[in-house]
Amino acid sequence: MPKLSRHVCKVSHAAFWVSLTLSGCAIGPDYQRPPTDLPEIYPNAAHIDTALPEQVKAVSSKWWTSFNDDVLNQMEEEALAENQDLIKASAAVDEAAAQARIARNGLLPSLSTSNTAQRGNTSDEVYGSTSTANAYSVGATLSWELDIWGKLRRANEAGRAGFLASRYARDAAQLSLTALVAQTYFQLRAYDASLLVSNETVKTREQSLQLQRRRFEEGYLSKLEVAQAESELASAQLSAQQQALAIQKTETALGILLGRSPRVLLDSKPRGATIEQLSLVKLDEPIDLPSNLLLRRADVASAEQQLIAANANIGVARAAYFPSISLSGNLGSQSLELSRLFSGPAAAWSFVGNVAAPIFNFGSTQAQVKIANARQQQALASYQKSIQEAFKDVYDGLNSQTSMKQQAQSARQQRDAAQEALKLVNLRYSEGYSGYFEVLDAERNAYAAQLALINIQLSQLNAQVDLYKALGGGWQAN
Repeated sequence: MPKLSRHVCKVSHAAFWVSLTLSGCAIGPDYQRPPTDLPEIYPNAAHIDTALPEQVKAVSSKWWTSFNDDVLNQMEEEALAENQDLIKASAAVDEAAAQARIARNGLLPSLSTSNTAQRGNTSDEVYGSTSTANAYSVGATLSWELDIWGKLRRANEAGRAGFLASRYARDAAQLSLTALVAQTYFQLRAYDASLLVSNETVKTREQSLQLQRRRFEEGYLSKLEVAQAESELASAQLSAQQQALAIQKTETALGILLGRSPRVLLDSKPRGATIEQLSLVKLDEPIDLPSNLLLRRADVASAEQQLIAANANIGVARAAYFPSISLSGNLGSQSLELSRLFSGPAAAWSFVGNVAAPIFNFGSTQAQVKIANARQQQALASYQKSIQEAFKDVYDGLNSQTSMKQQAQSARQQRDAAQEALKLVNLRYSEGYSGYFEVLDAERNAYAAQLALINIQLSQLNAQVDLYKALGGGWQAN
């Protein structure tokens, strides 16, 4: 037994060094990141030296905390823990990790064991006599495919890239979820503000209608003014009803994002800061950012890992042109008696080398290589497009944020001016210098200006969230 062990050990060592010597390179193209035609910085941003990443200001990955709303913070944490789409994406990462482990294990030897115990009787009709015999065997088999052409290493490279692509895809889904939760919450607060304005307008117009009816009964007004007041009241009531329904739908949509059960879905959602308070929060300006920062975006990184996997699979496909060499060794014992199974004479061993080479398969291998190349080109196009879309998102986000700030300022001025005009026309109406229709026009303008400001504030908040999302959420200086 010792002599046999030394022999098998020598053979194994020889196979290892042969494999190590011959596997210095792998068939197929090595991955190189495609060049990207990006400017050094985003337009309208201050110039910085992109070689000094410490100049890039870090932003927390929990970017939503910048809005200083505890209710929003709680919702984001709940969504990250309970959202079903995110749970599904995390399970996909686990699956990809297992697939990558399978590919990695292909580089390693495999050890298996086979143990049998048999008792049988021969046929008297065939052998002329009947005998009963026992047979026992134990054995272990070590097998290893030599990765001379790099097929297994390319498969391992593709498996690892597939895992990373899945993980980045989950990160992208997480970022999209947090952005959608924030924007849905902002939409809810905008509907709340609009409903409050509409309810106040309904009260004002109810009082106005009562006044007009009394003046009509006293003969100071015609039926036209009363009908107009009734129409304005009904219009405000309709708006309030529509906004109340929108609030209910937005609450249930928010509940789905938070992963809440159907029973909890019906519960009223808590409220935090008003849309006015949220829009006035001063956020850190994402300026002085190098444009190549977008390469860190999860969706771009996922697309690049898919490209890496497709590139590696070209090597896997090309390796099919060459022989596959594997080694296997078996060591065990065989005996007719269990008591002698582990004795010296019962020892048995074998060493097998196998070479399997393609000869003719009607061009199937060539077709597989063409498929791998075509998939690599598809992945390359997807990667390039992801960079284009990422840059567009950031560029549009920067411009939108600047524009929405200006629009919000103009909308506040419009609201203040409309409310001041309404006060003045009411004074003129009470003194008899203005007619009722002038009052109605001023009320409509003031009401519309308030709703317009709310919509602008919502758009401003959404633009800020879109910019955080476009920049990949949080980022660090290095």
